[in-house]
Amino acid sequence: PVLDAEDAWVSVEGPVSIVELALEQKRIHYPLVEHQFVLCTILYAIMRLSLKGVKPLSLFDSKGKNAFFKDLTSIQLLPSGDMDPNVLSIRQQFLLKVVSAAVQTLCSSQKDKEVSEEEYFPFEKGKNWPTLAADLAQYLQISEDLVRRHYVCELYSYGMDHLGEE
Repeated sequence: PVLDAEDAWVSVEGPVSIVELALEQKRIHYPLVEHQFVLCTILYAIMRLSLKGVKPLSLFDSKGKNAFFKDLTSIQLLPSGDMDPNVLSIRQQFLLKVVSAAVQTLCSSQKDKEVSEEEYFPFEKGKNWPTLAADLAQYLQISEDLVRRHYVCELYSYGMDHLGEE
């Protein structure tokens, strides 16, 4: 980008402006940032929904594991379209656990205290965990429909038929 500056600012002495420093930075490799985002989302879901027995790094193949903790400006080999069926199975089980835990948490809190989801998750207004799991399924190469069907089944099993029909 071209930065136009007034003549009065050109002769000013002092430290380099933050805009110039930002322009000198190397460009990040966006797919690597996206890969890190997926890991952060997985870790947050494990923590927030108190999922036990989940090993987050088992959800990634060797290329995916190697890409973590690298410089975001470096171009890393990321997982390709062909995945190991065992890793896909582990990912699918994880996403179904997230949906089940979210529905169980919501239903138990509503039955116990008649509390809405926003009150139970006060810092996450508008965050719908089953929808988040379906969005995460795209990144993890799992069928969204499978996650949504499991969500509907969970709603019916907890007696939330009106939400299941929607």
